[in-house]
Amino acid sequence: MTRRILATALLLAAVLALTACGSEDATSVGPSPTATDTTETSDTTDDGGEPTGTETAPTETTPAEPVSFQVWFAAPDLDERLNGGGDPKLFPVRRSAETLAVGRAALEELIAGPEAADGENVSTAVPADTRLLGLNIEDGLATVDLSSEFESGGGSLSMQMRLAQVVFTLTQFPTVERVEFRLDGEPVDVFSGEGIVLDEPVDRSDYEDLMPAILVDRPAPGARISSPVTVSGSANVFEANVIVRILDASGKELTKTFTTATCGTGCRGDFSVAVTFPAQTAGSEGFVVVEDDDAAGMGFPPHQVRIPIVFG
Repeated sequence: MTRRILATALLLAAVLALTACGSEDATSVGPSPTATDTTETSDTTDDGGEPTGTETAPTETTPAEPVSFQVWFAAPDLDERLNGGGDPKLFPVRRSAETLAVGRAALEELIAGPEAADGENVSTAVPADTRLLGLNIEDGLATVDLSSEFESGGGSLSMQMRLAQVVFTLTQFPTVERVEFRLDGEPVDVFSGEGIVLDEPVDRSDYEDLMPAILVDRPAPGARISSPVTVSGSANVFEANVIVRILDASGKELTKTFTTATCGTGCRGDFSVAVTFPAQTAGSEGFVVVEDDDAAGMGFPPHQVRIPIVFG
């Protein structure tokens, strides 16, 4: 009897051991997700490529959807190109990236410089060897830390332009109102040998003289649009008159409308207009053209912005 009880106990212990091993395998979920190291607030965009909100980047790796954003470089106005002179003005191009840290991605694209597809007239004042050391966004203030190469070379206009490029690239996001600069981790009070004072955060209004006569905020370059589409921005043009045209890929005009900015002829005003156009093949390309009046009778508008878009 004692031997039978002992055998039964041993058999029961073996069954329990096998059951325990099976339970451990069934509940295993593998290794923990890799953590991301970030202090940045990530901005999100809607389907039209316009930044719409903000969320704090998670501490775990998560899949990122492609997001679109603007990177601000420099290019001469149309009238300056035609007349063969003039200083470059701020000029936005479109980029996209699969990331939760959209502000950081936009700055990295800015440092990388223009691409051939942006056009032969597009340039940058940001030195190519500049490095992004950090970016923190909190309470509407973006603190960007760049390497000291950022203030190397160039005169006063170049220094102002590179600062403006950073400011406009970051303030496209609704979570950023002002920008504070650091170089190699140190706060900047006076920037470069040109003596540019940066003892407090700056915003777009500090670089209004570098803005083009017509600045289009929406739609973003490369955005997918449908009718009606809202075209908005700011302008400093004769009598505040703004003309909006939509063209197909061949340059055929699909529609044309007029609006006025809130100020003009020596002052900058805002404009916004809903433009209706005939239905186009989804996925086909075209342009939104924003220009002013040919008041001088030159045969072309003094200022013009062409925004490449996709219909659908």
